[in-house]
Amino acid sequence: MDMTFYSAELLKQELNDRGYRLTPQRQKILDIFQAQPQGEHLSAEFLHQDLSQEGEHISLSTVYRTLHLMVNMGLLRELELAEGHKHYELNRPLREHHHHLVCVHCNKTLEFSDTQIDQVGEKQANAAGYYVLDCQLTLYGTCPECDR
Repeated sequence: MDMTFYSAELLKQELNDRGYRLTPQRQKILDIFQAQPQGEHLSAEFLHQDLSQEGEHISLSTVYRTLHLMVNMGLLRELELAEGHKHYELNRPLREHHHHLVCVHCNKTLEFSDTQIDQVGEKQANAAGYYVLDCQLTLYGTCPECDR
């Protein structure tokens, strides 16, 4: 899978079409997500800390605004993996929907795919006249390490 499926030129055009501009901070945030291994989820706080350590002067509120913009553009998926703690991941094209299993003690997160979940969701959406853009199921439990 090409890790840089969304080039700076495409991002710039998409932002311009929506009345925004491509700032160095927005580009840097996208670069960080594109450099993450598949299945990696980042919080706004972690992202802000990472940017600060790299010498980027960007406020946490700007990080949040940028993340929300990128979610609305479809570049990122927003996940609530732990209560009150949102994480983000790159919304990779042509990747099947995937779901998450989260340990309520240590927040370890595993991804899994299941076509039956997707089919049930699609069936319900179609019956209600909806078009499915994304399907996410998050299961909460205790991982084997914490269950001992």
